[in-house]
Amino acid sequence: MRTEPPGLPPVINFDRKSAKPLYRQLYEGYRKLIVERQLHARQRLPSTRSLAAELQVSRITILNAFEQLRAEGYLEGRIGSGTYVARSLPDDLLTPTRRIAFRKPPDRPSPRLIARRVQILRPEKAEPWLKDSGVFHIGQPPLDRFPVQVWSRLVVRHSRNPDVGILHYGDTMGLASLREAIAEYLRTARAVRCDAKQIMIVSGSQQGLALAAHVLLDPGSPVWVEDPGYFGARHALNLAGARLIPVPVDDEGLDVSAGADRCSRPRAIFVTPSHQFPLGMTMSASRRLQLLDYARRCGSWIIEDDYDSEYRYGNLPIASLQGMDLESRVVYVGTFTKILFPALRLAYIVLPTDLIQAFIEARWAMDLCPPTFPQLVLADFIGEGHFARHIRRMRLLCRERRNALVNSLRRHLDALPVLGDQAGMYLTVSLPNGIPDREICERAAEEGLRIAPLSECYLGEARRHGLILGYGGTSVEEIEAGVRTLRGVVRSCSGRRPQSSGS
Repeated sequence: MRTEPPGLPPVINFDRKSAKPLYRQLYEGYRKLIVERQLHARQRLPSTRSLAAELQVSRITILNAFEQLRAEGYLEGRIGSGTYVARSLPDDLLTPTRRIAFRKPPDRPSPRLIARRVQILRPEKAEPWLKDSGVFHIGQPPLDRFPVQVWSRLVVRHSRNPDVGILHYGDTMGLASLREAIAEYLRTARAVRCDAKQIMIVSGSQQGLALAAHVLLDPGSPVWVEDPGYFGARHALNLAGARLIPVPVDDEGLDVSAGADRCSRPRAIFVTPSHQFPLGMTMSASRRLQLLDYARRCGSWIIEDDYDSEYRYGNLPIASLQGMDLESRVVYVGTFTKILFPALRLAYIVLPTDLIQAFIEARWAMDLCPPTFPQLVLADFIGEGHFARHIRRMRLLCRERRNALVNSLRRHLDALPVLGDQAGMYLTVSLPNGIPDREICERAAEEGLRIAPLSECYLGEARRHGLILGYGGTSVEEIEAGVRTLRGVVRSCSGRRPQSSGS
């Protein structure tokens, strides 16, 4: 087959001051010429000696570049003949007549398709009140009082462990010693009916919710969700393709009768009974029994998110809904991120025994197993009593910060009712009709405040507006200054001066 004689060396610009080696620059230059069809299949290249002389570089530089191009299939060598652009490159795409057609972009580019259930997810992290930590951030525990030295000592202990077994894949359900410690804690503090074999360790409660959604639901399965409710749960359910049924809440929690009117046979029901997010009420005992009975009769699963039950100030923590469940319909989700620190990414699910294998199979497909090392540290942290002591300290600290926030609101914004201040690490301030909460939160973010709008927690049309203020990670001094700043923002957005005994 006829081949073309070598032509003049192509123009390749060398940057001799660049940190990139010359052979790499030559390799990338030739590769670009071939990909862009300026050199075509079977075209002969100049000899390495002549090319080195022409480019004023070492012949070793040329040899290294050509060797890399040969290894990747762009060039081929023929003994006694020279080096050529590889014949395996498609000739019909390398001809000059096709070059223009190939490089011309199509009038209608092919669509880049993704799943519809992903398209409906909102980029919550783009919202200014969720971008990072700050005053009144709702997901921020008291990190300034975390016992770093104790935790660090436990980390060092396990870092020096010569047992290479901890480097292998772990149990899909999680570390046995940690699961035993969690089971004992839940039976004692939360009245959860469980043993260690029912507990699965997950990477944060969000993964727990997503895993439960994938195991329990099919695309299109109807799910009751509290309205207003936790936006993170909505994301997990949407990603599983569920059909969300917004159910209003009242002073007793999720309105079961209203839910039955909207969808009589839900596949699952998502609730936060101990501390409803974001309004803060506790589901009454009669409403809990009504919900459990309805789920039993309809064959529905209940996903109980018990995200911050350790923080309760007027009385002892409320017993779990799962502890009242005699039919094993409740999947219980708890987390350590609200009591320890968010970056830990350790939470747990308490599973009905007949669901354990299904969750194991789904977890295996998702990420095989939770990381062993942080589980070892946490197991010791609980087993040596540090966890219980930390909870007691954090409960007192958050009560102090809650009181400071309530008192500051009374001084500066006493016209605005406060909701859900008996538990948790946040409270909600209700706004009068006509005052836009989203605008207030956006302007507050410009002042360094991280306040979330109540209206964003509604699945449908917002029935009320308000401000969700986290105080767990905000000091007493920051609270007072933050409320003063908030007062100015509310004034500017409402067009009138709110009543205030402190004005």
